[in-house]
Amino acid sequence: MTTAITHGKSQRIDVRIAALAAFAFGIGLVLTTGFAHSSMVHNAAHDTRHALSFPCH
Repeated sequence: MTTAITHGKSQRIDVRIAALAAFAFGIGLVLTTGFAHSSMVHNAAHDTRHALSFPCH
């Protein structure tokens, strides 16, 4: 029975780590495109940044 409980805790930790990694990757993507000097990258992410209230100009 303790094996099932340990597995449950381990699984919850794995889900939290995956969620945190996805969140960090997403924020990194938004910040990278937000400060990019290339107009192509800027225009590709323009609508997404405004939808997230990220100032870009």
